[in-house]
Amino acid sequence: MQRKLFAALSLASYLSTSVFAATPCEQIESAISSSSSVSYPGSSNYTLDIAHWSAAATLPALCSVEPGTAQDLGIIIGILGATQTSFAVKGGGHSQNPGYSGTNGVQISMSRFNHVIYDDPTKTAAVGTGNVWDDVYAALEPYGRTVVGGRFPGVGVAGFSLGGGYSWLSNQYGLSIDTIAGYELVKPDGTIAQITQASDAELFFALKGAHHNFGIVTSIIFNTVEQGQVWGGQVIVAADEIPTLLAAAAQWVQDVNDPKSAILSAVLSNDGLSGLVLLFYDAPTPPDGMFDTFLQLPALVSDVTTRSFTGLIASYLAWGEPVFSRVACNTVPIAADTDAVMMATLNETTYWVEQLSAQIQGDLFFSWSIEPFLPTLLTHNSEATAYPSVRDVAFAPYMIQLAWSDPAFDDLIFDTMRQSADQIVRVAVGDGQSRVPGASPYPNYALFGTPVEKLYGDNLPKLKEIKARVDPLDVMGLAGGWRITL
Repeated sequence: MQRKLFAALSLASYLSTSVFAATPCEQIESAISSSSSVSYPGSSNYTLDIAHWSAAATLPALCSVEPGTAQDLGIIIGILGATQTSFAVKGGGHSQNPGYSGTNGVQISMSRFNHVIYDDPTKTAAVGTGNVWDDVYAALEPYGRTVVGGRFPGVGVAGFSLGGGYSWLSNQYGLSIDTIAGYELVKPDGTIAQITQASDAELFFALKGAHHNFGIVTSIIFNTVEQGQVWGGQVIVAADEIPTLLAAAAQWVQDVNDPKSAILSAVLSNDGLSGLVLLFYDAPTPPDGMFDTFLQLPALVSDVTTRSFTGLIASYLAWGEPVFSRVACNTVPIAADTDAVMMATLNETTYWVEQLSAQIQGDLFFSWSIEPFLPTLLTHNSEATAYPSVRDVAFAPYMIQLAWSDPAFDDLIFDTMRQSADQIVRVAVGDGQSRVPGASPYPNYALFGTPVEKLYGDNLPKLKEIKARVDPLDVMGLAGGWRITL
């Protein structure tokens, strides 16, 4: 009752000083400074602001807002809360879930928060949440430094880092959230705060994996790491070589424990099955023999070479871009990428290609990918984080990704991804991975509808307490995404 009364008084107070603009968009437009802007349907800015990597996540908003200062963002949040207007926050726009960073309400685009400021004495970088990782890497490259960020072009800083963040550098330094020193946060009441372990340990914990439940992050302070040239690239093989590639990947996971190394293997289908492995080593040349089983495969495509870290990320453009207009994914946390899991990857791809091709007319792309990390992945940070809910076992994200063109098949695709994830869980459990069903799925890969209880496990009660302190009126509940409710 007290909260409802406060909300009513806040709304009355706002309206008494407003110009009685007809819509929340117009109220925002009249209240913000010239550093920010509001755009409406039909304008090019609006089209860019609502656009997402996947068309399935692009929704027609009432208007789009580009805040240019944290102060203006505080005003925007205040108006949205007072008018109880739904909204969404878009960083890089790589979210694939409908209604998460897109909305039918007010679309907030963080594109003007695109700074990358390197501080040499502390070896940290302040990175705006409107950036994509390729631009961050390019900005830090002249300093011989980088940050633990995304593995593919076009991935946004905000969602990636607020959800966990698996990187080519994670075997050396942990998840992206494990390397964060601080945040600038615009809280739901419009105030601006610098959040660190020292200033607010609970909120610092919550921001590491629980997304936009506690306000809107405008800038993230990362601890940077030294970065020189790297070795890597992709190898693609024909269908008859997929079992050999997957067997090599399973053996590689067992044999290699060098933290500078990483791989990602996948079974793909786009007018026929093919196998893919992405190779990475954080030095100009890997140790002799480490990747030979992959390099000796008869490849359809192979571009493995020495180059800059920025150049390697850019080389993945063709693989990282959506093949068709609609893209979605789901995930399973895997404790060990065994032969059984590898072969299930091939079996699932083969089965669903046959099933869906018989039902869907038009374009289809399939990808089941295995993303192994060392068991020491989560040992680089001694502090608790919202994700993962437990850190004694380093579960790796297994990803199921489908792309298609016709929205009439959305529900069929979404159901397919749920069924396939369930099958991978059964395979893992049958292979002795008994903790997989209770492990936290990676929020950045999880399909909408995944319960937050599953994402955050035993951390959820603590996150609810922090939410009640920071956002007692549940302003952020008006936004999309993984919502922690009071």
